[in-house]
Amino acid sequence: MKQIRFLVFFILISISSSFADINKDFENWKVNFKKLALKNNISEETFDLVMSDTKFLSDVIKYDRYQPEFYEDTKTYISKRTSSKKVSLGKKFYEKNSRLINSIENKFNIEKELLLSLMGIETNFGTYVGKMDILSSLATLSFDKRRSDFFTKELIILLKLIDKKQIDRNTLYGSWAGAFGFFQFMPSTMKNYAIDYDDNGSIDLKNNKDAYASASNYLNQIGWKSSEPCYYKIDLSDQIPSKYLNISAKKIHDKKKLKYLRKYINNSNEIDDKLDNLNVAIITPDKDIIPDAETLNPAYIVFNNYEVILQWNRSLRFALAVCTLKNKFKNEL
Repeated sequence: MKQIRFLVFFILISISSSFADINKDFENWKVNFKKLALKNNISEETFDLVMSDTKFLSDVIKYDRYQPEFYEDTKTYISKRTSSKKVSLGKKFYEKNSRLINSIENKFNIEKELLLSLMGIETNFGTYVGKMDILSSLATLSFDKRRSDFFTKELIILLKLIDKKQIDRNTLYGSWAGAFGFFQFMPSTMKNYAIDYDDNGSIDLKNNKDAYASASNYLNQIGWKSSEPCYYKIDLSDQIPSKYLNISAKKIHDKKKLKYLRKYINNSNEIDDKLDNLNVAIITPDKDIIPDAETLNPAYIVFNNYEVILQWNRSLRFALAVCTLKNKFKNEL
């Protein structure tokens, strides 16, 4: 019994010591990061005010290492995010905000079904925007080694937005990865595409007007085309060369005109002939994630619009879920 107590005591002491070391390293990182921030023309006053209370968040590292995109198969991932309940909630949200949503759809030429789909998947129509301290989240991920460069740039951008009083630092609570608002914008997306649509002097992405206009502007600017589809689920021939199979969202490769790839698609008769001259790619999203997954199933032919959604969130499953929910809304609204 004494040995067990001693072992538990030893483990607790080791954990406490480890946390103490990490927190010390994090504070040292902040000292060096301040130098970088000042070099990027962020005022010392803003830095001290904003960064003094940031903390290392161990949960953020856990979430980063265990994202649904890394372990859920495509069918499970999509079904969870495109349920009949999600569609019902979206219809109710649209009914309450139809005037705003329709006017923004007309202004930016982005379908309301797509906006509802993105908002539904990202924040359940604004009901869950995240409770994490975004500044601490970004600082933690910048301090961490896995994607330090990316999150360092995002944190610098956010500090600049605060320094210029474009974003209120007191509202910065969101996802563990630093995304913010009803559509979960990262700081770089805020900087490049967010709009003060109600013209009140600041951008509030937890306000329907600013959030919807900003999301529409973003999609419009990165190339969404309402006249084109997103994907088709396909039955692949086992004669297809493996080089045409995309298993990663990092870069879609070996795109061809649809008419060329038809010979490898057993159900190609289900795809409109009018799309034949569009460049497309084939994805098999389970192959690199799910143990013992079939090589050719599930498979999808994806169009440019699909790659636009990948710019929003670089996950094969996320883009499929967004386009699936969009299609369900199209049948309901």
